[in-house]
Amino acid sequence: MSLRDTDRKVRKGASFARQVESFAKATKERANEVVRKTALGLLANVVESSPVDTGRFRGNWQVGIGTRPSGTTETEDKDGSGVVTAAASQLEAAKLGDTVYLTNNLPYARRLEFGHSAQAPRGMVRVALANRREILAEAVKDTKEGGGT
Repeated sequence: MSLRDTDRKVRKGASFARQVESFAKATKERANEVVRKTALGLLANVVESSPVDTGRFRGNWQVGIGTRPSGTTETEDKDGSGVVTAAASQLEAAKLGDTVYLTNNLPYARRLEFGHSAQAPRGMVRVALANRREILAEAVKDTKEGGGT
């Protein structure tokens, strides 16, 4: 239920308890949406800034909710769109309070993060985390404007 629907019920005389319950539910739904959009924004930044040769490194970014993904994939995704699309689907289950893991388990991922590639001399994860406030602000803005995940 949206805040607009809640306001409409208030004007129609719904009980105070139901009004508070409705507001709390709408607020929780919005908070969950911000969590999902923030996690997806961080992942998209990491994937986009990842160096690319064959696309295997970009294709190995994985998302986990509550548990860190293990293993690697054979996926090659030069532009990263497949990884981001798959993550968006997985992140639909994420909610406020969950731990969301973004990981790349290829053996050379750590070297790339710490400047081994001229394509990403400052890394990927560290750069995305440096931009976390902007990513969160964009997620909040988009949620307020009613954009879906």
